[in-house]
Amino acid sequence: MDLSKVTNIFKSAIARNKKTPPPVPEAVWQNPLYFLAFGLGSGAMPFAPGTFGTLMAIPFYLALRSLPLTAYIIFVIAFFALSAYLCDRLSREIHVHDHPGMCIDEFAGFFVTMINAPHGVGWIILGFILFRIFDIWKPWPIGLIDEKVTGGVGMVLDDVVAGLFSCAIIQILSLVLG
Repeated sequence: MDLSKVTNIFKSAIARNKKTPPPVPEAVWQNPLYFLAFGLGSGAMPFAPGTFGTLMAIPFYLALRSLPLTAYIIFVIAFFALSAYLCDRLSREIHVHDHPGMCIDEFAGFFVTMINAPHGVGWIILGFILFRIFDIWKPWPIGLIDEKVTGGVGMVLDDVVAGLFSCAIIQILSLVLG
């Protein structure tokens, strides 16, 4: 495997995201809907808000992981719908499509990543790493969804698909490793 190709993929993804981000709205600290959409404030970080948003999702995953699988999946579906609604509504209010600080979609993607994941710190770390790789790299169809699907659904769906890719890898590894 040529590591320079892998390095170039991430360099181009980072370059794509090097645009000067729009300012974080003051409403994040005043309006509970903004606070939620901006990952409980984690999206206000001046760098890597998606990474900090994913980190912020981990304690919530830990609180949810003891749910029965069906209940967890129902929660994830409801969370997807709520996230899509919030992203759509707030993007219209602030006139910024897919503000980088609006990282509730990272919560949704991480929750998908961890569907039926084995318990343990190593699995959480692996889920975090895999999700961030797919969310940043955006291989097909994630990149296509990110570009073509509009509104709140599009803002969250690319993260959910990155979560599905990550979840599939975790499930395969858990089967192989027993």
